[in-house]
Amino acid sequence: MLYKALYGFAMGICLRYAGNRYEAAEIMNTGFFKVMTNIQKYDNNKPFKAWLGRIMMNTSIDYYRANLKVAYTEELDHAIHIGEREVATSKLGYDELLLLIQRLPEAYRTVFNLFAIDGYTHEEIGELLGINPGTSKSNLHKARQKLQRMIAEQELSGGAGEMRNSSIVAIRHTAVKDLYLNKGFRP
Repeated sequence: MLYKALYGFAMGICLRYAGNRYEAAEIMNTGFFKVMTNIQKYDNNKPFKAWLGRIMMNTSIDYYRANLKVAYTEELDHAIHIGEREVATSKLGYDELLLLIQRLPEAYRTVFNLFAIDGYTHEEIGELLGINPGTSKSNLHKARQKLQRMIAEQELSGGAGEMRNSSIVAIRHTAVKDLYLNKGFRP
């Protein structure tokens, strides 16, 4: 019953970090296994959804670490600096943005989610992922660049086409513009 009741919430978190729906399902099932085997550690004085969300996020990070194949570790000072464009006013919906985020390389996607959506600092991200803060900044910068290019391509092609028919769970109820402009928050 717990799995069914919180499936959408948990899947929404896992989809942000996973490269596709199958990876997200694997992460989510591992997360629910952790929840069920550690339910006695839950503090009844705190919201259950927040505890579950933290487990799903940590399980996603663990999955990232275990499957890290290529690290994108170029320092920020080596990155090409571009001006901030107002791409955030795009007419993309949650599903379209989520699909674009899933197309980012794993290292970029993970840092983008932790910083822009979950509200972690680069120092905290460095500790979580075992990288230095400069690498986190570089990965975020590159993730933004790639997202800007992908969003521009979507707008030039006249919309998302097949993406509009996707049945992906929405990532959060925050405006897409706020997600892109770093007004993230923690679960």
